[in-house]
Amino acid sequence: MNEFTTIFETERLQVRKLHPIDIDLFFDMMSNPNVMHPVPQEVFNRAKSDEHFHRFSNSEKDSTKQVWAVTIKSQEEFIGLAAFLKNENNEDEIGYRLREKFWGIGYGTEIVKGLIDHGFRDLGIKLIVADVNTENDKSVKILEKFFEPDFEFYNENDKCTDRRYRLLKENWNSSDSCKKDHSK
Repeated sequence: MNEFTTIFETERLQVRKLHPIDIDLFFDMMSNPNVMHPVPQEVFNRAKSDEHFHRFSNSEKDSTKQVWAVTIKSQEEFIGLAAFLKNENNEDEIGYRLREKFWGIGYGTEIVKGLIDHGFRDLGIKLIVADVNTENDKSVKILEKFFEPDFEFYNENDKCTDRRYRLLKENWNSSDSCKKDHSK
């Protein structure tokens, strides 16, 4: 019997609540400089990783942040995070992060599409935004499949230039997969 609470699923992935078994693989992700550099953030030591893990595990009690585990369907192994949070303008913002060994096989694109579908369909959100470091080429490429760029700003917390992307529910057709042809 599956003891994990599923939030939503995509074609290949399941998004579920974080579970204590995820803590070591969460640390694997957060301590990896290749994962953290594009954000850009410093790698987490074990104590900082565990602190964030426990905070994220209890995020359902926080109305400004919901953070979940991403797994491959029918497997319990943690491969990354998916999130909704409120930004400084109280807008619904998505976030995601994958362990390095799961890069380059389309999971990032799939999880972003799943977050958008879940936000519009299940959460009743009307506008979704996403922020990304302009030098994070892989995430920029993913977000531009679905969102329109809005503006750039200096992110004081991460000491980088971020670009904000926006998508209105009325401009979303999940059956089209995305606003642009991303078969290239």
